[in-house]
Amino acid sequence: MKPALRLFCVAFTLLLFTSMAMAQDPKQDAKREAQLRTVHGLVSDKADSPISAGVVFLRNTRSNAVRSYISDDAGNYRFSGLDPNTDYEIHAEKDGAKSPTRTISSYDSKKEMVVNLKIDKKKG
Repeated sequence: MKPALRLFCVAFTLLLFTSMAMAQDPKQDAKREAQLRTVHGLVSDKADSPISAGVVFLRNTRSNAVRSYISDDAGNYRFSGLDPNTDYEIHAEKDGAKSPTRTISSYDSKKEMVVNLKIDKKKG
């Protein structure tokens, strides 16, 4: 075998094993996981009474992907696994009424954010 071909085969094999080792490094996975953000809060009306079964919408402003969560009996919601380098918009809706849209900025370095959403119920 020619020396240049042998060197290429050795280099390629090392590169392959190195990339496989990096891809399966649990420390890297834990580090990536530690960087992700969480947003949670309370959906309530203007009188601060919790609203159950309110739909909270979280929109990734980069990809326009939307996630939703239905608030529990105490009005709580939670989104986790959010990219810290992306901005998000969040609002809640219930029975045709909507909260103001809030922005979660990538410039905010907090890992866990509390965003309470107030819905002004329609008067009927």
